[in-house]
Amino acid sequence: MRYEGMIFRPPSEADSLILQVTVGCSYNRCTFCGAYQGKSFRVKAFDEVMEDIDEVSAYGASIPRVFLADGDALTIPQEQLVNILSTLKTKVRGLERVGIYANARDILKKSVDELKELKALNLGIIYLGLESGNPEVLRRIKKNATVDQMIRAAKRVKESGILLSVTVLLGIGGVELSQAHAEDTGKVLSQMDPDFVGALSLMVVPGTPIEQEIKTGRWVLPTPFALIQELETLILHSEFTQCFFASNHASNYLPVRIRMPEEKKEALQKIREVLRRKDPELLRPEYLRGL
Repeated sequence: MRYEGMIFRPPSEADSLILQVTVGCSYNRCTFCGAYQGKSFRVKAFDEVMEDIDEVSAYGASIPRVFLADGDALTIPQEQLVNILSTLKTKVRGLERVGIYANARDILKKSVDELKELKALNLGIIYLGLESGNPEVLRRIKKNATVDQMIRAAKRVKESGILLSVTVLLGIGGVELSQAHAEDTGKVLSQMDPDFVGALSLMVVPGTPIEQEIKTGRWVLPTPFALIQELETLILHSEFTQCFFASNHASNYLPVRIRMPEEKKEALQKIREVLRRKDPELLRPEYLRGL
C-alpha cells in the first residue's frame, strides 16, 4: 500500500483497511484543521488505486471493512468511484462495508439514486463534519457549507439508506459563542437525525489560523468545565429517532457513550453532577488528550 503524507480516519474505522483514493482535502481552508497542511489536493489515478487493491487481494485475507481516505473522497466523480467500489467488492474477500469522509457540498452533488448506486456497492457509512449548528460559528471557521446545506445533505444520505455519522466540535465557538454554539448544534443535529454523532473537543493545531487568533486574543478557548457545559447543552437540545452518541474521543475531558433517546436523561444527570462538583480529578488529564 502506498500512502502519501499523514493518514486520518474516524475512530470507528480503527480496524479497517485504509485505502487512499485522494490526497489531501479539496477545500482545506477550515481555520481549525491542520490535518492536510502541506498537501496539494488530487484524486489518485485509477491505476494507482487498482494496484493497491490488487496488493490487498493477493494476501487472500478476509477484510470486512475498508475506509476510503483522504479528506473528502466522495468528491471523486461518480463513474470512477463506482469503479473503485466495484473492484473492491469483486476482489476483497469478506468485504461488508466501505466508509468515506464527505463534505455537504459533495453530498449534494450526488443524487439520491447515485448514492443508492454506491450503497449497492457496499458504501455503508458517510462521515460528515458539521462542527457547529450556529451560522456565525460556521462563518468564522470558514466552513464551506451553510446550516441549510448540512441539513439537506444529511437528509439525502438518510434517504439513500447509507448510515450517517456526524462530527461536532465542542469549543469551536470560543468563549463568546459557547452556549449559542452548543444549543444550535443540538437543534441542527435533531433535524439531521444521524445514526451516529461524535462530539470531539477542539484541539488547537500549531500553524492553523485559529491558533493565530488565540495568540492575538481574538478567540478564547473555553475552559474544560465550559466544554462539558457545552456537552450538556448540546445533548439537552438533541432529539433523535435512534442515534449512538459518543464523546469518548481522546480529545474529550469527559467520555460519554449513550444510545439516544433511551439514555439521554441518565447521561444528563451524570454530566450535571460533574458540573456541580467541578472536581478536576473527574476529567481526563491533559497528558492523555490528543487528536
